[in-house]
Amino acid sequence: MDETKERGLLVAAAVVLPADLTAARRTIRELILPGQRRIHFHKERDDRRRQIIDALATLSAHAVIFDAKDHRNARAAREACLVELVEYAAKISAARLVLERDDSTFRADQRLLFEQVRQSGMAGALRYDQLRAHEECLLAIPDALAWCWAKGGRWRNSVRHMVSESRQV
Repeated sequence: MDETKERGLLVAAAVVLPADLTAARRTIRELILPGQRRIHFHKERDDRRRQIIDALATLSAHAVIFDAKDHRNARAAREACLVELVEYAAKISAARLVLERDDSTFRADQRLLFEQVRQSGMAGALRYDQLRAHEECLLAIPDALAWCWAKGGRWRNSVRHMVSESRQV
């Protein structure tokens, strides 16, 4: 899971099946340029963005977008997205949830995730981690999708086929 706050909070959650993890990681690692620790989509040039999107399109991953732009309060928006995310993870029986670590929300996220996973009945079945983007290269997928979705227009259209659902929260 990754987010963009460009036009209100929008969270993208990419789903990669366990059998596809190795191939997906290989694809993402091949996209990381010499000198880069990670792909950070908003810092890329447009031609490079298109290259990344083309590579992501070859993956079997799909994503769900959680759009909280109607929330006035940033904290409430984030909490609403995380609640929906855990609910979705429980619905698809996900084994692991990885969020890009944000030090400013780390502790609050930990508390909320603990409570929501317990309430969903997934305690012990759903593992969640908050990692830096360079620690899990697959975080490049929701990073790119969130950016494209928030930008709208041709960028949203370029990733629409990878987004299985968009929810207002």
